[in-house]
Amino acid sequence: MKYVIWISVVVLLILHQDFWWWDDGTLLLGIVPIGLASHIAISLAAAVLWCLATIYCWPHSAEETESSNLPTTEGGQG
Repeated sequence: MKYVIWISVVVLLILHQDFWWWDDGTLLLGIVPIGLASHIAISLAAAVLWCLATIYCWPHSAEETESSNLPTTEGGQG
């Protein structure tokens, strides 16, 4: 899954360079320029991709290390 995430990041980086819509005056839904609509879609896709990356690629050892460093109430300090 890590490779799918990295490939998706590269695809989003390429799509972000939307030079093909710089001179296009087409309006989406009558009010949103097509270039702005593409950036909205890329931003939403990036948010979903970041969520998937944290679900599938986050190292489980980082969570275990953090939870083992938390102070406990056992031992007389609470």
